[in-house]
Amino acid sequence: MFNKDIEERIFSILNEEQFEQLALEIFHVQAEKNKIYKEFISTLKINANEIKSLKQIPFLPIEFFKTHEVVTGNFIPEADFKSSGTTGMETSSHFVKDLSLYEKSFIANFKNCFGAPEDFTFLALLPSYLERTDSSLIYMMKKLIELSNDTRSGFYLNATAELIELLTQLNSENKKHILLGVTFALLEFPNENSQKFLQTIIMETGGMKGRKKEMIREELHEELKNKFGVKTIYSEYGMTELLSQAYSKCDGKYFTPPWMKILIREPNDPMEFLSTTQAGAINIIDLANMNSCAFIATDDLGRINVDGSFSVSGRMDNNDVRGCNLLVI
Repeated sequence: MFNKDIEERIFSILNEEQFEQLALEIFHVQAEKNKIYKEFISTLKINANEIKSLKQIPFLPIEFFKTHEVVTGNFIPEADFKSSGTTGMETSSHFVKDLSLYEKSFIANFKNCFGAPEDFTFLALLPSYLERTDSSLIYMMKKLIELSNDTRSGFYLNATAELIELLTQLNSENKKHILLGVTFALLEFPNENSQKFLQTIIMETGGMKGRKKEMIREELHEELKNKFGVKTIYSEYGMTELLSQAYSKCDGKYFTPPWMKILIREPNDPMEFLSTTQAGAINIIDLANMNSCAFIATDDLGRINVDGSFSVSGRMDNNDVRGCNLLVI
Protein backbone atom coordinates (compact mmCIF):
# COMPACT_ATOMS: atom_id res chain seq x y z
CA MET A 1 0.00 0.00 0.00
CA PHE A 2 2.81 2.40 0.99
CA ASN A 3 6.28 2.10 -0.47
CA LYS A 4 9.57 2.24 1.42
CA ASP A 5 10.05 5.86 0.37
CA ILE A 6 7.13 6.90 2.59
CA GLU A 7 8.62 4.99 5.51
CA GLU A 8 11.99 6.67 5.06
CA ARG A 9 10.33 10.08 4.90
CA ILE A 10 8.41 9.40 8.12
CA PHE A 11 11.60 8.88 10.10
CA SER A 12 13.51 11.76 8.55
CA ILE A 13 11.00 14.58 9.17
CA LEU A 14 12.81 17.80 10.03
CA ASN A 15 10.09 20.43 10.31
CA GLU A 16 6.37 21.17 10.51
CA GLU A 17 6.05 21.66 6.76
CA GLN A 18 7.42 18.18 6.03
CA PHE A 19 5.18 16.68 8.71
CA GLU A 20 2.02 18.27 7.35
CA GLN A 21 2.80 17.37 3.74
CA LEU A 22 3.40 13.73 4.62
CA ALA A 23 0.41 13.58 7.00
CA LEU A 24 -1.89 14.79 4.23
CA GLU A 25 -0.46 12.23 1.79
CA ILE A 26 -1.07 9.43 4.29
CA PHE A 27 -4.52 10.76 5.09
CA HIS A 28 -5.67 10.71 1.47
CA VAL A 29 -4.52 7.11 1.05
CA GLN A 30 -6.15 5.99 4.30
CA ALA A 31 -9.35 7.88 3.50
CA GLU A 32 -9.62 5.72 0.36
CA LYS A 33 -8.04 2.40 1.33
CA ASN A 34 -9.02 2.05 5.00
CA LYS A 35 -12.58 0.71 4.87
CA ILE A 36 -13.59 1.71 8.40
CA TYR A 37 -12.02 5.16 8.19
CA LYS A 38 -13.57 5.75 4.77
CA GLU A 39 -17.04 4.86 6.08
CA PHE A 40 -16.52 7.09 9.11
CA ILE A 41 -15.55 10.06 6.93
CA SER A 42 -18.52 9.42 4.65
CA THR A 43 -20.89 9.30 7.63
CA LEU A 44 -19.62 12.74 8.65
CA LYS A 45 -20.46 13.92 5.11
CA ILE A 46 -16.89 15.09 4.61
CA ASN A 47 -15.28 15.08 1.17
CA ALA A 48 -11.77 13.75 1.73
CA ASN A 49 -10.54 15.40 -1.48
CA GLU A 50 -11.25 18.81 0.04
CA ILE A 51 -8.98 18.25 3.07
CA LYS A 52 -6.00 20.58 2.74
CA SER A 53 -4.76 21.06 6.32
CA LEU A 54 -4.27 19.01 9.48
CA LYS A 55 -7.14 20.63 11.36
CA GLN A 56 -9.59 19.66 8.62
CA ILE A 57 -8.78 15.97 9.06
CA PRO A 58 -11.44 13.92 10.90
CA PHE A 59 -9.96 11.76 13.66
CA LEU A 60 -11.22 8.21 14.12
CA PRO A 61 -12.58 7.58 17.65
CA ILE A 62 -10.33 5.11 19.42
CA GLU A 63 -13.35 2.94 20.31
CA PHE A 64 -13.38 1.60 16.75
CA PHE A 65 -10.31 -0.52 17.57
CA LYS A 66 -12.57 -2.46 19.96
CA THR A 67 -15.19 -3.34 17.37
CA HIS A 68 -13.56 -3.27 13.91
CA GLU A 69 -10.39 -4.22 12.06
CA VAL A 70 -8.82 -0.83 11.49
CA VAL A 71 -6.44 -1.54 8.60
CA THR A 72 -5.35 0.24 5.45
CA GLY A 73 -5.48 -2.14 2.51
CA ASN A 74 -5.50 -5.93 2.83
CA PHE A 75 -2.73 -7.86 4.52
CA ILE A 76 -1.96 -10.73 6.84
CA PRO A 77 -0.75 -9.07 10.06
CA GLU A 78 2.51 -10.07 11.69
CA ALA A 79 1.00 -9.27 15.09
CA ASP A 80 -2.33 -8.58 16.73
CA PHE A 81 -1.63 -6.37 19.75
CA LYS A 82 -4.42 -6.18 22.30
CA SER A 83 -5.04 -3.65 25.03
CA SER A 84 -5.15 -4.64 28.68
CA GLY A 85 -8.50 -4.48 30.44
CA THR A 86 -10.27 -5.52 33.58
CA THR A 87 -12.56 -8.55 33.52
CA GLY A 88 -15.53 -8.06 31.22
CA MET A 89 -14.09 -4.98 29.52
CA GLU A 90 -13.92 -5.02 25.74
CA THR A 91 -10.31 -4.74 24.54
CA SER A 92 -8.80 -3.10 21.48
CA SER A 93 -6.99 -4.92 18.69
CA HIS A 94 -4.26 -3.38 16.59
CA PHE A 95 -3.37 -5.45 13.54
CA VAL A 96 0.27 -4.73 12.72
CA LYS A 97 1.34 -5.41 9.16
CA ASP A 98 5.07 -5.02 9.71
CA LEU A 99 6.73 -5.43 13.11
CA SER A 100 9.98 -4.00 11.76
CA LEU A 101 8.15 -0.67 11.32
CA TYR A 102 7.13 -0.73 15.01
CA GLU A 103 10.70 -1.56 16.01
CA LYS A 104 12.07 1.24 13.87
CA SER A 105 9.67 3.67 15.52
CA PHE A 106 10.34 2.85 19.16
CA ILE A 107 14.10 2.37 18.73
CA ALA A 108 14.51 5.69 16.90
CA ASN A 109 12.38 7.43 19.51
CA PHE A 110 14.38 5.93 22.38
CA LYS A 111 17.63 7.06 20.77
CA ASN A 112 16.25 10.58 20.32
CA CYS A 113 15.21 10.80 23.98
CA PHE A 114 17.82 8.82 25.87
CA GLY A 115 20.63 7.55 23.65
CA ALA A 116 21.64 4.12 22.36
CA PRO A 117 19.78 1.19 23.95
CA GLU A 118 23.12 -0.65 24.01
CA ASP A 119 24.28 1.73 26.75
CA PHE A 120 21.41 0.85 29.12
CA THR A 121 20.31 -1.94 31.40
CA PHE A 122 16.53 -2.40 31.21
CA LEU A 123 14.57 -3.68 34.20
CA ALA A 124 10.86 -4.22 33.51
CA LEU A 125 8.49 -4.45 36.47
CA LEU A 126 5.33 -5.41 34.58
CA PRO A 127 3.58 -8.18 36.54
CA SER A 128 0.16 -7.55 35.00
CA TYR A 129 1.58 -7.88 31.47
CA LEU A 130 3.93 -10.84 31.78
CA GLU A 131 1.32 -13.52 31.19
CA ARG A 132 0.25 -11.84 27.95
CA THR A 133 1.79 -12.55 24.55
CA ASP A 134 -0.18 -9.85 22.75
CA SER A 135 1.10 -6.72 24.50
CA SER A 136 2.86 -4.07 22.42
CA LEU A 137 4.62 -2.85 25.59
CA ILE A 138 6.04 -6.32 26.30
CA TYR A 139 7.18 -6.57 22.66
CA MET A 140 8.97 -3.22 22.91
CA MET A 141 10.66 -4.09 26.20
CA LYS A 142 11.78 -7.50 24.92
CA LYS A 143 13.51 -5.83 21.99
CA LEU A 144 15.16 -3.15 24.14
CA ILE A 145 16.33 -5.83 26.58
CA GLU A 146 17.80 -7.74 23.65
CA LEU A 147 19.57 -4.64 22.35
CA SER A 148 21.00 -3.78 25.76
CA ASN A 149 23.63 -6.55 25.57
CA ASP A 150 23.49 -6.77 29.37
CA THR A 151 22.53 -10.15 30.83
CA ARG A 152 21.13 -8.36 33.87
CA SER A 153 18.38 -6.79 31.75
CA GLY A 154 15.07 -8.56 32.04
CA PHE A 155 11.50 -8.82 33.31
CA TYR A 156 10.68 -9.03 36.99
CA LEU A 157 7.42 -10.40 38.32
CA ASN A 158 7.82 -8.67 41.68
CA ALA A 159 10.17 -6.24 43.36
CA THR A 160 12.22 -8.97 45.00
CA ALA A 161 15.43 -8.73 47.01
CA GLU A 162 17.25 -9.67 43.78
CA LEU A 163 15.90 -6.61 41.99
CA ILE A 164 16.73 -4.30 44.90
CA GLU A 165 20.26 -5.71 45.03
CA LEU A 166 20.63 -5.20 41.28
CA LEU A 167 19.49 -1.58 41.51
CA THR A 168 22.02 -1.00 44.26
CA GLN A 169 24.74 -2.58 42.13
CA LEU A 170 23.88 -0.53 39.02
CA ASN A 171 23.86 2.67 41.06
CA SER A 172 27.32 1.92 42.45
CA GLU A 173 28.61 1.25 38.92
CA ASN A 174 27.08 4.48 37.54
CA LYS A 175 25.69 2.30 34.74
CA LYS A 176 22.81 3.82 32.80
CA HIS A 177 19.65 1.90 33.59
CA ILE A 178 15.89 2.19 33.53
CA LEU A 179 13.34 0.62 35.85
CA LEU A 180 10.10 0.69 33.86
CA GLY A 181 6.99 -0.41 35.67
CA VAL A 182 3.23 -0.21 35.90
CA THR A 183 2.13 2.29 38.51
CA PHE A 184 0.78 -0.14 41.12
CA ALA A 185 3.96 -2.27 41.02
CA LEU A 186 6.18 0.76 41.56
CA LEU A 187 3.97 1.95 44.42
CA GLU A 188 4.21 -1.49 46.05
CA PHE A 189 8.00 -1.55 45.70
CA PRO A 190 9.40 -2.63 49.10
CA ASN A 191 11.97 -0.07 50.09
CA GLU A 192 11.80 -0.26 53.88
CA ASN A 193 15.37 0.94 54.25
CA SER A 194 14.62 4.04 52.16
CA GLN A 195 17.56 3.36 49.89
CA LYS A 196 18.29 6.10 47.40
CA PHE A 197 18.62 5.03 43.78
CA LEU A 198 19.85 8.38 42.50
CA GLN A 199 21.20 6.99 39.21
CA THR A 200 18.05 5.03 38.36
CA ILE A 201 15.59 6.30 35.77
CA ILE A 202 12.22 5.38 37.30
CA MET A 203 9.66 5.29 34.50
CA GLU A 204 5.95 4.69 35.11
CA THR A 205 3.64 3.56 32.34
CA GLY A 206 0.36 4.10 34.18
CA GLY A 207 -1.91 1.26 35.14
CA MET A 208 -3.71 0.93 38.44
CA LYS A 209 -6.46 -1.44 37.24
CA GLY A 210 -8.30 -1.25 40.53
CA ARG A 211 -5.24 -2.27 42.55
CA LYS A 212 -5.04 1.01 44.45
CA LYS A 213 -7.02 4.22 44.73
CA GLU A 214 -6.58 6.57 41.82
CA MET A 215 -4.07 9.36 42.41
CA ILE A 216 -3.42 12.60 40.59
CA ARG A 217 -0.09 12.58 38.77
CA GLU A 218 1.59 15.09 41.09
CA GLU A 219 0.67 13.03 44.15
CA LEU A 220 1.78 9.80 42.48
CA HIS A 221 5.14 11.18 41.40
CA GLU A 222 5.81 12.70 44.81
CA GLU A 223 5.22 9.33 46.47
CA LEU A 224 7.47 7.56 43.97
CA LYS A 225 10.23 10.15 44.39
CA ASN A 226 10.17 9.64 48.14
CA LYS A 227 10.11 5.85 47.78
CA PHE A 228 13.10 5.63 45.41
CA GLY A 229 15.01 8.69 46.59
CA VAL A 230 15.12 10.25 43.11
CA LYS A 231 14.60 13.85 42.05
CA THR A 232 12.20 13.17 39.19
CA ILE A 233 9.93 10.48 37.80
CA TYR A 234 9.82 9.68 34.10
CA SER A 235 6.69 8.56 32.25
CA GLU A 236 5.87 6.75 29.02
CA TYR A 237 2.69 7.62 27.11
CA GLY A 238 1.70 4.96 24.65
CA MET A 239 -1.25 2.82 23.73
CA THR A 240 -2.08 -0.36 21.87
CA GLU A 241 -3.61 1.55 18.97
CA LEU A 242 -0.36 3.44 18.20
CA LEU A 243 3.10 2.52 16.92
CA SER A 244 4.84 5.44 18.66
CA GLN A 245 5.24 6.72 22.22
CA ALA A 246 5.83 10.01 23.98
CA TYR A 247 8.15 10.34 26.97
CA SER A 248 8.15 12.66 29.95
CA LYS A 249 11.38 13.36 31.82
CA CYS A 250 9.91 15.80 34.31
CA ASP A 251 6.61 17.13 35.68
CA GLY A 252 4.44 14.91 33.47
CA LYS A 253 5.30 16.96 30.36
CA TYR A 254 5.44 14.63 27.36
CA PHE A 255 7.38 15.21 24.17
CA THR A 256 6.60 13.41 20.92
CA PRO A 257 9.01 12.22 18.21
CA PRO A 258 9.03 14.24 14.96
CA TRP A 259 6.57 11.83 13.27
CA MET A 260 3.95 12.14 15.99
CA LYS A 261 1.79 15.17 16.82
CA ILE A 262 -0.80 16.06 19.45
CA LEU A 263 -3.85 18.25 18.79
CA ILE A 264 -6.40 19.23 21.43
CA ARG A 265 -10.07 19.15 20.45
CA GLU A 266 -13.18 20.54 22.06
CA PRO A 267 -14.75 17.47 23.76
CA ASN A 268 -18.27 18.37 22.60
CA ASP A 269 -17.26 19.32 19.05
CA PRO A 270 -14.73 16.90 17.51
CA MET A 271 -13.95 19.23 14.59
CA GLU A 272 -13.09 22.25 16.77
CA PHE A 273 -9.45 22.45 17.82
CA LEU A 274 -8.19 24.44 20.79
CA SER A 275 -5.13 26.64 21.11
CA THR A 276 -2.04 26.13 23.24
CA THR A 277 -2.69 25.80 27.02
CA GLN A 278 -6.44 25.22 26.54
CA ALA A 279 -7.68 21.98 28.08
CA GLY A 280 -9.61 19.49 25.97
CA ALA A 281 -9.56 15.98 24.52
CA ILE A 282 -6.39 14.59 22.95
CA ASN A 283 -6.10 13.75 19.24
CA ILE A 284 -3.00 11.98 18.01
CA ILE A 285 -1.35 11.87 14.61
CA ASP A 286 1.07 8.93 14.49
CA LEU A 287 2.51 8.67 10.99
CA ALA A 288 4.15 5.34 11.84
CA ASN A 289 0.58 4.01 11.93
CA MET A 290 0.40 4.21 8.16
CA ASN A 291 -0.93 0.64 7.78
CA SER A 292 -3.72 1.20 10.32
CA CYS A 293 -5.07 4.69 11.01
CA ALA A 294 -2.70 7.56 11.69
CA PHE A 295 -5.42 9.92 12.99
CA ILE A 296 -6.94 8.88 16.31
CA ALA A 297 -9.26 10.69 18.70
CA THR A 298 -8.48 9.38 22.18
CA ASP A 299 -10.48 9.44 25.41
CA ASP A 300 -7.68 11.25 27.23
CA LEU A 301 -7.89 14.84 28.39
CA GLY A 302 -4.97 17.24 28.38
CA ARG A 303 -3.40 20.35 26.98
CA ILE A 304 -0.45 21.48 24.86
CA ASN A 305 2.11 23.48 26.83
CA VAL A 306 3.93 26.59 25.64
CA ASP A 307 7.19 24.62 25.27
CA GLY A 308 5.57 22.24 22.77
CA SER A 309 5.11 19.38 25.23
CA PHE A 310 1.70 18.09 26.25
CA SER A 311 0.21 17.10 29.59
CA VAL A 312 -2.46 14.50 30.38
CA SER A 313 -4.99 15.39 33.05
CA GLY A 314 -7.32 12.39 33.00
CA ARG A 315 -9.88 10.57 30.92
CA MET A 316 -13.31 11.45 29.61
CA ASP A 317 -16.19 10.15 31.70
CA ASN A 318 -17.82 6.84 30.76
CA ASN A 319 -15.32 6.24 27.98
CA ASP A 320 -15.92 2.48 28.08
CA VAL A 321 -19.67 2.78 27.52
CA ARG A 322 -19.97 5.85 25.32
CA GLY A 323 -19.03 4.10 22.10
CA CYS A 324 -19.63 5.84 18.82
CA ASN A 325 -23.02 5.70 17.09
CA LEU A 326 -21.82 7.34 13.89
CA LEU A 327 -21.03 4.05 12.21
CA VAL A 328 -22.63 0.63 12.37
CA ILE A 329 -21.18 -2.03 10.08
